[in-house]
Amino acid sequence: MSTRAVRAEPAAEVTPDYWDEACRHLGKRDRVMRKLIPQLGEGRLQSRGDAFTTLARSIVGQQISVAAAQSVWNRFAALMQGPSTRLAPASVLALETTTIRGAGLSARKVEYLCDLAAHFESGAVHVGQWQQMDDEAIIDELVAIRGIGRWTAEMFLIFHLMRPNVLPLDDVGLIKGISVNYFSGEPVSRAEAREVGDAWAPFRSVATWYLWRSLDPLPVDY
Repeated sequence: MSTRAVRAEPAAEVTPDYWDEACRHLGKRDRVMRKLIPQLGEGRLQSRGDAFTTLARSIVGQQISVAAAQSVWNRFAALMQGPSTRLAPASVLALETTTIRGAGLSARKVEYLCDLAAHFESGAVHVGQWQQMDDEAIIDELVAIRGIGRWTAEMFLIFHLMRPNVLPLDDVGLIKGISVNYFSGEPVSRAEAREVGDAWAPFRSVATWYLWRSLDPLPVDY
């Protein structure tokens, strides 16, 4: 996927119940997917079910490589309970700014993580209502938090809520995957990417996930 992602450690995870139906649908509708899905094996999207950790990983991974993001994440998580455990917003807020910076995070990302933690700790985000909200309503709520733009909100929809029909056109991995698999590596405009993606509905998230894996066969999660 995007080079800004962070590869997950083993954790209790949930997979979407629509996955097999989506694969059948995409295989019938799209020649590339018909070839790609069998090649990439039995893997599927997974969610840890922890909203705060998912969003924190998204912020940490912005604008840096997979390897760098994973290294920073491990150091950041180790400041509290270790890299394989879920983070508590209160634990983040209890840390000194200089301590968080020491994990390799920029001053701006520290501000973003603390603002995210404050929103969760105060109850300003409506976690209990997200399952009933549509995609755009959730995006609108999330982008009101500092450091969370549309791309991060879309990653949250895919990897935490496992929404089936998200097309993250700001994701460089998706655009590259479309270029490689549909345009023989030629540059792809946003309009062209949208046209390709519209044919995947109502399972655009699943097709996106397979294009990410076509670039990096190891599943990448948040």
